[in-house]
This record gives sequence, C-alpha cells and structure tokens, in this order.
Amino acid sequence: MRVCELRQKEVVNICSCRTLGCPLDIEFNCKTGCVEALIVPVPGKVCGLFGPAAEYVIPFSCIRQIGEDIILVEIQEDRCIKKE
Repeated sequence: MRVCELRQKEVVNICSCRTLGCPLDIEFNCKTGCVEALIVPVPGKVCGLFGPAAEYVIPFSCIRQIGEDIILVEIQEDRCIKKE
C-alpha cells in the first residue's frame, strides 16, 4: 500500500466510535524503514490554517485494521494529541 492510498482513508477510533479524519502524514524510522505512527490533523482545521494547532499522533501499534475505506484505531484521544 502506498502513502497516497492511506491519505484517502478515514481514521475511526473504535473506543469512542468517532471519526478522527484522514491521515495527513506518516512517521517512519529511517533506520528500519518501518512506519511508526500516523499523523491526523485534529478536526476543525480548514486547509490546515484555521482552528486548533494540534494533531493526533497515532502509534502503529494502535492500528487494529486497515480496510478499503477506513482505518480502525484503538486510542485514548486525549493522550495522542500533540500541540504545535
């Protein structure tokens, strides 16, 4: 799967049944080449300009399933928010 295909999928938290948005970026380890986290902007930002300056950093270990249209994650949202 390519990164551009991941960016088109909706991220859903199975703990709260909330849609978090679509991944904007990924974090990977340069030494191993493995994906370490998905970066999802906090809902409410418009074109990355207006709204809170924060993002969800979702560790790869919290991803439960990647389907055709959605990515299911199991996270506590307040612990995964990184303020910019």
